[in-house]
This record gives sequence, structure tokens and C-alpha cells, in this order.
Amino acid sequence: MSPTRMPGTERLALLLTVVLTFVTGVVDAVGFLGLDRVFTGNMTGNIVILGMGAAGADELPVLGPALALVAFAGGALVAGLALRGRPTGWSGPVIVLLAAQSGLLAGLTLALAVLGEEPDPLAQLLIAAGTAAAMGGQAAVARRIGVAEMTTVVVTSTLTTLASESLPKGGLGSIANRRTAAILAIFVGALAGALLLKAHLAVPMGLAAVLSGAVTLLGHYRLRPPATPTA
Repeated sequence: MSPTRMPGTERLALLLTVVLTFVTGVVDAVGFLGLDRVFTGNMTGNIVILGMGAAGADELPVLGPALALVAFAGGALVAGLALRGRPTGWSGPVIVLLAAQSGLLAGLTLALAVLGEEPDPLAQLLIAAGTAAAMGGQAAVARRIGVAEMTTVVVTSTLTTLASESLPKGGLGSIANRRTAAILAIFVGALAGALLLKAHLAVPMGLAAVLSGAVTLLGHYRLRPPATPTA
């Protein structure tokens, strides 16, 4: 279904997942450039770094990526347990989990603001792990929201589908679609994160927190289904 023919609620749901994908790009820039080369949303990157670091290549970190992997999985597990048995869509638990993510990112923003430009190694590890936990929860939430082809944390499969399925069809729809939007969102998010890092580590993290909070509020007021009246 093309964006112009989508119902308003579906368009908004798609837009909000694009914003969450942008958030992933932002926090990955913070993690990789500001927190000792740790990806906080892209776990494929962490596994690759972990493997090369274990081989002693280029003094790559091992502990940071490993902790981020565990924290991401933990965040996804907690979200999965909270969402178990819930219907697809913007249910109450989805809103609560997104609010928790926003609060965690806001707390990490405050921590970065207090710690200054160069947090010590332990603080970097804890902040990276906390961010990864938030992104793990976001990934689980995105799966439950159920917007097709929008995972918010990885675009490798999205790029594969775009190149192997969309582009061969030709026409405007082969490029101007949600797959391209997801790829651009994570790219622009990483670009914005890298640029904002020049001001302070807390600035891009704060942007991520604000955008996550905005998604939470819009999802709650515009997309959450009305409560079923009890007899």
C-alpha cells in the first residue's frame, strides 16, 4: 500500500517507527564515537567488533561490545515478557515500555551531562550498556507494533529486500517506499548524532530521549486502541 493510500493511523504508525529508527542511528553514533567504539543498537556490528577484538586486531574493545550484547538481549527479554500474549499494535504495555525507554535515555543524558566530555571507562561501559538495554526493548516493541519491514534497529535485511525485490520492479515505488525511509532514517540519525557530539556527548543522547518521548506520547494519544468497557 502506497503512503498516499494508507489510512491516517497507519501513516502515523509508520512515521513513528521511522523516528525510532532515526533514534537508533543517533545512539549508535554516540556509542561508537563517544563510548569506546560500542554499537548500542546494531548488534551485528558489536559481534563483528567482538570477534576482531578477541583476535587482538587494532586494539578493538571486547568488554564493551560484550556487555552491550548482554544488555540488549536483556532489554529485549524484559520487553518480550511484558508483551507476551498481548495483541499486535500500540497496546498499553507497548506505551509503558516506550516510556521506560524514554526515561532511561533521559537518565543517561543527565549522567553524561554530569560526567562531562570524557567519562571514565567504567562510566562509558555502564552508559553504553544502558543504552543497549533501551534499544533491545525498542526492538522487541517494534516487532509487536507490527509495522511491516520496520525493525528500527537493523537495516541489512531492509537493504537486501530493497535491492532484490523493490528495485527490479522499477518505477517510483521501487525507491520511494518504507524500506528506503528506514535506511535513510538510520543514516541521517547517525549523521546527526556525529555532528551533535561535537557540542557534547549529552546533546545527541538528549535528542534521542526527546524523540523517544514524543513517539510515546503520540502513540498513546493517537494510536492506542480505546479501552474495552467492562460489564
